[in-house]
Amino acid sequence: MAHRDTLVTACERKLQAGRFNDYTVNGLQVEGREDVTRVLSGVTASQALLDEAVAWGADLVLVHHGYFWKNEPVAVTGMKRRRLRTLLANDINLLAYHLPLDAHAELGNNAELARRLGFTAQGCVDGEPGEGLLWLGAPPSRMPAQALATHVGECLGRETLLVEAPGRGDVQRVAWCTGGAQDMIAAAWEAGADAFISGEISERTTHLARELGIHYLCAGHHATERDGVRALGDWLATEFALEHRFVDIDNPA
Repeated sequence: MAHRDTLVTACERKLQAGRFNDYTVNGLQVEGREDVTRVLSGVTASQALLDEAVAWGADLVLVHHGYFWKNEPVAVTGMKRRRLRTLLANDINLLAYHLPLDAHAELGNNAELARRLGFTAQGCVDGEPGEGLLWLGAPPSRMPAQALATHVGECLGRETLLVEAPGRGDVQRVAWCTGGAQDMIAAAWEAGADAFISGEISERTTHLARELGIHYLCAGHHATERDGVRALGDWLATEFALEHRFVDIDNPA
């Protein structure tokens, strides 16, 4: 058992969350009971995840995608009311970390994606490791773009959408950023990457990939961001002798 505030402080220090100018509130978003024994983690604080937390008797829900995003409606009605009511009625804490969890050099989504895919990380394009969001490195071996897409799909359990760049050839250097970072493709190309991996694709992404000359792999927003929050939950459980359970709510996006 650990005190809620002790866990929040530990996460703040580990992730250095205060350094990030984010689109949401990082840290404790909904206050619940003080004593925490069970932590349930997931990518998004959806109603399905909250229902799992209630059923399991969780004291704290840990997510990558929480609430209170910039420019979202502030009225507590409908879906938002139901979610908040579930947390408050069951005295469950909601702890969320967005960009700090993408960037962390050890537990972050990008670090964990590299580990899962067997990539050798060589640094970040947009800052030092732990700050930057666009990572650069090498795949397990030189391979054609289609072979890389197959490898990524097998590792993540989800078919990868590939936009091949005519004339680019095999992939020796790869850039990646989890989630909805498709517009970093130009920066990835400028950094000399043969391929760029992210979680989503926009209409413009196809044309950018083909015209810039860089392969683009859309591997799924949810699929590329499962491992960071799971790693953070495991770390908390180890540090404070807590029970931790990761729940993967199915999401094809």
